[in-house]
Amino acid sequence: MRITVRAKPGAAREKVGGRHGEPTPGEPDVLVVAVGARAVDGAANEAVVAAVACAFGVRPRHVTLVSGSRARTKILDIDDEALGGTAEAQRTLSRLLGP
Repeated sequence: MRITVRAKPGAAREKVGGRHGEPTPGEPDVLVVAVGARAVDGAANEAVVAAVACAFGVRPRHVTLVSGSRARTKILDIDDEALGGTAEAQRTLSRLLGP
């Protein structure tokens, strides 16, 4: 499963949840991921991967950064088998994005 996230490095507290921007038809929803790590030497990328893995209930090795290593908007791939199926993953993503 591929998801698009918007990283907020240097946050006071770590949080995975919420939608970045307005939903656009045909475009994927963007999940907000706030992490305490600064965007130095890939620390924020590692923290984003770890936070998303925790939110989806998988190990960090099951989450891969596909693109956006030097940008705030990133695309992550989460191993479908580790998620317990696509339907469960979609429910988790919908819950994290909120209303």
